[in-house]
Amino acid sequence: MEIILAPIYLIVHIWSIVTILRSSASTGKKAGWIIVLIVMPVVGFVLWLFFGPKDRAGATI
Repeated sequence: MEIILAPIYLIVHIWSIVTILRSSASTGKKAGWIIVLIVMPVVGFVLWLFFGPKDRAGATI
């Protein structure tokens, strides 16, 4: 089970950090969200999905 979840976890966190860095939010907000993701990975990701920058236009896949 861990062999399946670990790559998914890594991909989701890399995607979220890249999306944060590409957003038009201020540098302080970007740094804050990245710190939240690093310190509280699962909770931070959920918080970012709901309360993070909404201008994810540059984050198309």
